[in-house]
Amino acid sequence: MNENKEGKKYRYPNSFILVIGYIRVYLHLPYRQTEGIIKATGKNIPSHPSYGQICRRLSRLEIDSSSSSSSRIKEEEDNDYEDIVIAIDSTGIKVTNRGQWLRDKWNIRKKGYLKIHIAVNVKTKEILSLKVTEEKVHDGRGS
Repeated sequence: MNENKEGKKYRYPNSFILVIGYIRVYLHLPYRQTEGIIKATGKNIPSHPSYGQICRRLSRLEIDSSSSSSSRIKEEEDNDYEDIVIAIDSTGIKVTNRGQWLRDKWNIRKKGYLKIHIAVNVKTKEILSLKVTEEKVHDGRGS
């Protein structure tokens, strides 16, 4: 692994970086979230690879993201079948700034905002659902 390498030697084996790459590809995660998952799940590991290490090392390795043979056979039989990955999120928007100073001064918790719930197709970036609710609606109920 470190043969003919100039500079600091690799601390993590290629097999470990490859596993991280497969996690990133199959869960459709950005590098920072992949680093967070490795950090959170690897409590027994004394240290974890950083964002920069993951980016550099994965760019040098080949990751096969093709599906397994059984799913490929199923796709060949049913060409109309297509997976859809949906991301759902919500955010709040303040309705007005009127009285913001008084709320901050007296620590009043009533905020007065609207919630926007959005569902997006991750592959095509198409908005599938958009719903505006009041602030009391739970995130799970809005979408």
